[in-house]
Formats: sequence, C-alpha cells, structure tokens
Amino acid sequence: MQVLFPIARGGFAGELFRWFFRILIYDIVVTSIAEVLGVSRLVALFIFMGGMIVVGIIGYVLKQRMSPGIDD
Repeated sequence: MQVLFPIARGGFAGELFRWFFRILIYDIVVTSIAEVLGVSRLVALFIFMGGMIVVGIIGYVLKQRMSPGIDD
C-alpha cells in the first residue's frame, strides 16, 4: 500500500511538518525568553541566536578534541 504523504520517508509533507514544528518551537522559546527577561521579541531573538551560536561553537570544539582529523 502506497502512502500519499510519506512523512517518515522525508517527503514533501514530512519536510513541511518538520519545518512547521521547528518554527513553532523557536517561536515558543523566543516568546518565553521575552516574557521571562522582560525584553522585546527582537532582543529575545538575538539572545536565542547567540545561545545557538555558543552551543554550536562548544559542539565544534568538543568534536575537534574527540576526533581532530575527521574533517581533513
């Protein structure tokens, strides 16, 4: 039986739902940061983006320490 919208296989509907949930989660996080810290949503967005950059840098440094020659 063929599925019209193969969500599990990463079809169009799967990508659409994945994109929608990412945007929804990011919006909830940014709104929560804005409410907790009492800042505007733009400032909360920059705080969130800064946090994501820090997490990315930490992940990169840890990866380089664990397996330094993997990207070569």
